[in-house]
Amino acid sequence: MIKGAICLYLHLGQDTVVTLEEIIGIFDLDTTTVSKATRNYLADAEKAGDVINVSMELPKSFIVCASPERPSGRVIYISQISSATLLKRTEFIDKLANI
Repeated sequence: MIKGAICLYLHLGQDTVVTLEEIIGIFDLDTTTVSKATRNYLADAEKAGDVINVSMELPKSFIVCASPERPSGRVIYISQISSATLLKRTEFIDKLANI
C-alpha cells in the first residue's frame, strides 16, 4: 500500500472484508464453472487450502485475491453475494474515493 493512500474495503459476506487492492477478479459461479479449466482451478485451490467459504447460503460468486503470505500467493473467497452486486459496490466505493 502506498504511504498516505486511502485503503478501500469490500464486504464479501459474513465478517469478511478485503481491500480493493487485493482483488484480482470477481467471478460468477454459475457462468464460470461451466468451463472445466475453472472447475480444475477451484479444485486445485481447494486442495492447496486457498479457498475460504464466507457463505452460509447458496454461493453465487468467487473472489480471487492476492495473498503474499500464502505459498500460492492467492486466496479465493466463496460468497453468497452475486458478482454483479460486488461489482456495483466496487464502483460505488471508487466514486466515494474520488469525491
